[in-house]
Amino acid sequence: MANIFDYIQWRGDLSLSKDEFNEIDNLILSRFAYFPFDEIIKEDEIVTIKELSERFQKKDINKMTILWENDIKLFPAMGSSKRFGELKATKYINKINTEKEKQFSAITVIIPDNTIYISFRGTDNTIVGWKEDLNITFKSHIPSQIEAVEYLEEVTKEYPNKIRIGGHSKGGNLAVYAAAFTSENIKKRIINIYNNDGPGFNDEIIETKEYKEIIEKVNTYIPQDSVFGRLLNHKEKYTVVESTQKGFMQHDLYSWQLLGNKFIHLKEVTNGSKFIDKSIKDWFEQIDAEKREQIIDIIFQVINTTKVETISELSTHWLLNAKIILNSYKNIEQENKKMILETLSALFKIIKDNIFEEYKIKINKKTLKLKKVGNYKEKK
Repeated sequence: MANIFDYIQWRGDLSLSKDEFNEIDNLILSRFAYFPFDEIIKEDEIVTIKELSERFQKKDINKMTILWENDIKLFPAMGSSKRFGELKATKYINKINTEKEKQFSAITVIIPDNTIYISFRGTDNTIVGWKEDLNITFKSHIPSQIEAVEYLEEVTKEYPNKIRIGGHSKGGNLAVYAAAFTSENIKKRIINIYNNDGPGFNDEIIETKEYKEIIEKVNTYIPQDSVFGRLLNHKEKYTVVESTQKGFMQHDLYSWQLLGNKFIHLKEVTNGSKFIDKSIKDWFEQIDAEKREQIIDIIFQVINTTKVETISELSTHWLLNAKIILNSYKNIEQENKKMILETLSALFKIIKDNIFEEYKIKINKKTLKLKKVGNYKEKK
């Protein structure tokens, strides 16, 4: 079994000018956008990944925002390899706007095959970032999606290269959205769009001509137990990738398995992934967009009484924050409490009904199998 660290060790000595860009390179560069660049690169500076890695290693990691532990190892691994170390990064941007409920970050990588890879960051650990993620379930055009289009158009003015665009999680969603709603001239320059386990869109977006125009260029990868990558609607084809993790933890791209320069592909997602996907979609059909918005707003109003800005801060002082959240919940209007309880009850009922339906299907299949075996014996 191999992951992206094994790939860098195996392929790291070959530059992208000698061995062409592939789906694993995409995955690594989609993770690149999550690295803590704020103190090591300026927006318009053009720096090799090797140089950025060296700057990173000189910093006090304890004072930096590291989203996933393996990022600490991946950054130096990329920097010390010929394949990634010689690539140049530029146009780093990181914007958090609580009022607009926007969390957006991106970086551009200049590749020696006369292309650029625009990498959009997924959800970070900010409260506003998680709130914006949930806003996708009832809004068609969220602020970070609009910002992604602006970023794409700004970068491509300066770099007339062919374009690859991608991201992981929400970053994958941003990549697809930006490619769909950019200008026709830029669309023609896009080679591939990579969505690595990112959510889809609501019907309003997937029915637009803009979205349909770029479908053939979208490469979507999801692990076999995918939850996040199956949210909302997807019209494009997707590739199922083997992961060594279980359930929600398969969202961790460091667990995705590969052989050579390709993912290990599976025929389909697991029954668990199908079950969760069906339950969420059934729930969304019962709970209209307006009610979803009201519930999410109420929940985050309660969380915001803690005054924390990140998930890390929320968990660090969990007991204190839990008390604040509980007291705040007690003070919300009875009507809102009732709406939340009714919504949760609807979800639990759907899950229960789907479990029962799944159970009936298994029993029917087992009975049918026994009947076939019985009939065969009788003929004998």
